[in-house]
Amino acid sequence: MNTIRLIIVAVGGQGNLLASKVLGEAALAAGVPVRMSEIHGMAQRGGVVESAVVVGQAGSSLISDGEADILVGFEPSETLRALGKCHRDTVVITNLAPLPPFTVAIGRGVYPDLDRAQSLIREKTKQLIAFDAVALAKEAGNVMALNMVLLGALIQTGLLPITAEQVQAAIRTKTKADLAPVNLKAFALGMAAAVS
Repeated sequence: MNTIRLIIVAVGGQGNLLASKVLGEAALAAGVPVRMSEIHGMAQRGGVVESAVVVGQAGSSLISDGEADILVGFEPSETLRALGKCHRDTVVITNLAPLPPFTVAIGRGVYPDLDRAQSLIREKTKQLIAFDAVALAKEAGNVMALNMVLLGALIQTGLLPITAEQVQAAIRTKTKADLAPVNLKAFALGMAAAVS
């Protein structure tokens, strides 16, 4: 089995850590070796949260610049910021609904142009799957299901040796019982959004 290196980037409160836990649980259920690590940057105040998930045989969960095979971005500017982790054959999945940082809100920063950001990502990687995942999370019944929408898109690519059924089972065990129906619907909507 090939080693697959996945980076998930978000801002605090978007559910990055839950998404990586669900993915890790599904990998274990599939009998696939998995290593994970997390970086929390002032997450409770909307700072960067980055998860590294390495599927397959690997000595470390660290992913250096130019090593990520897959990048999943919950927020467009964070996806752009993590582009240095990618290489020419990386597949990038990103939410297009911006969550501007505080510096932009107070006029001390400028949010990147989304069209230009997408062009740059397409130039530097193999494939970009970009859509408004927040709208799909709302359609599922809860904006906080953004993470499950993007997890659905990731699984739809077929890049990981993990099935939709294994992820759905992990969603049922790793999320609160009353939220599972919304999360499962969000996952299905994300899978549908990633169909090319």
